[in-house]
Amino acid sequence: MRLILVRHGETEHNRSGLTLGRADVPLNDRGRAQARAVAASFVHPPAAIYASPLARAHDTARAIGAATGVAVTVEPDLVEMDVGEMEHLAGAELRERYPDFLHLWLSGDAADARMPGGETLREVQTRAWEAIERIRQVHPAAEVVAVTHNFVILTTVCRALNLPLSEFRRLRHGLASRTVIDIRDGGATLIQLNDNAHLLAAGLADDRK
Repeated sequence: MRLILVRHGETEHNRSGLTLGRADVPLNDRGRAQARAVAASFVHPPAAIYASPLARAHDTARAIGAATGVAVTVEPDLVEMDVGEMEHLAGAELRERYPDFLHLWLSGDAADARMPGGETLREVQTRAWEAIERIRQVHPAAEVVAVTHNFVILTTVCRALNLPLSEFRRLRHGLASRTVIDIRDGGATLIQLNDNAHLLAAGLADDRK
């Protein structure tokens, strides 16, 4: 299966640098334009489009579906990491309230550092990869799109490359970017990471997270 992972477009939380997990924050105007740009990058329709249930991902997926004529299927396990008590906080607030967690998060033990009241990276990777394997059972040799979130994509790429989860910071992918992985029995190959040519062409590329 060729899996095209698409990160959702921009929200006001992304623009403002606020922590965003399961909160159902919608796309802003720029995010909707980014969704249209990534949708236009699909020359051929995929076999299927799957999306996180959160509006910012689902609406990005709907734009791709409208451009390709493919219906969107919600996959609950593509939802973003549960960041628990850290939802909606800015960096300074995180450092003030959760210094012990951040020390662990920035260490080699980041994989099992539990967000206060939320998930660990390992839990995110496990559920996301299980969802991808379920999708592969349905579309073993097809091209499939999954529209999802920052930590889902990072942990999935780590799994595909057999990278320790603590190395996720070595990877970077922007809003409304495309990351492509070929997944087969016994292995996976990263084809593209953070493809944003469609955003550059539309004047919508930036470094915001």
